[in-house]
Amino acid sequence: MFDLTGSVALVTGAASGIGAEVARALAAQGATVAGADVKSDGVPEVCASVHRVDVSDPEAVEACVREVVDAHGRLDVLVNSAGIARLSKALDTSISDWRLTLDVNLTGSWLMAKAAGRVMVDQGYGRIVNLASQAASSGLDSHAAYCASKAGINGLTRVLAGEWGPSGVTVNAVSPTVVLTELGKAAWDNPAGEAHKAEIPARRFAEPSEIAAAVVYLASVEAAMVNGAELKVDGGFTAR
Repeated sequence: MFDLTGSVALVTGAASGIGAEVARALAAQGATVAGADVKSDGVPEVCASVHRVDVSDPEAVEACVREVVDAHGRLDVLVNSAGIARLSKALDTSISDWRLTLDVNLTGSWLMAKAAGRVMVDQGYGRIVNLASQAASSGLDSHAAYCASKAGINGLTRVLAGEWGPSGVTVNAVSPTVVLTELGKAAWDNPAGEAHKAEIPARRFAEPSEIAAAVVYLASVEAAMVNGAELKVDGGFTAR
């Protein structure tokens, strides 16, 4: 199951963290993976091609998708993993941090989905997986911009699922809890992290491989009837 041989996948945010792990997992299942990031350093060697792109730039996004299709002949899977977190109390959040967070996390995902979706609708098949977060449905302290951007991801996911489903394209979201990437470890290896673990029924944070496994499933043929869904990989945090 979950064999992706013959599929071409584009992963944004592939130079680090969840994006890099997703790229490795898709390649391990046989996909030809194009890794995209605002920087090229760090994109896993399993990627068949590397593309520099600022996902908030419409022209750069269109060029990236064209490059992938030109290089590999088609595009079957898009994983929107590029994202940032600028955390501060709502009253202290600057307009520049607000706009940057929305531009990268939400607008960037929309632009990539739009460019890739056009290709997928035309070919009659596609899988789009958007990285949301437990912050999409929980009000987290000092996360005003981040929560807003990830809640927007879920709304966008549902709309695109409805519009493109008849053309054989599914659009779903994955919502992780804190993930133990290098950045995740640096941010949460402290008393606040221990307190947050106590709020999660599983009493731990997620491993990057667990998020990648969820993405692989949604990218597969076996997930054909999963459309417009939010797959929560949060240890039960939002189930409380």
